[in-house]
Amino acid sequence: QVQLVESGGGLVQTGGSLRLSCAASGRTFSSYAMGWFRQAPGKKREFVSAITWSGGSTFYADSVKGRFTISRDKAKNTAYLQMNSLKPEDTAVYSCAGGGPVALTSTMGYEYWGQGTQVTVSS
Repeated sequence: QVQLVESGGGLVQTGGSLRLSCAASGRTFSSYAMGWFRQAPGKKREFVSAITWSGGSTFYADSVKGRFTISRDKAKNTAYLQMNSLKPEDTAVYSCAGGGPVALTSTMGYEYWGQGTQVTVSS
């Protein structure tokens, strides 16, 4: 069993930055791929970014490519999502997930989920 807890969300102006953290506990964190998903009010949960268990490969939704960076620190059992140049359309609840090794851009690829953290970008 893996427990995931997100932090780092908040209110930021357009063009600002936030760094989300996902702290993992329980079973071996390093053996799981990690992903970030988001869900805006009235919309379906969508893929944002993912990183393989080794950290050697990363994946991004087209909407965030070039602005967001995913990383992981195995020593700290933590995954991160650095979000720059934020836009109002990035407003959503962001959730991290652990799973893999396949279907990393789909919710079906993940077994464990955090509770989510709210990100609000004001215009």
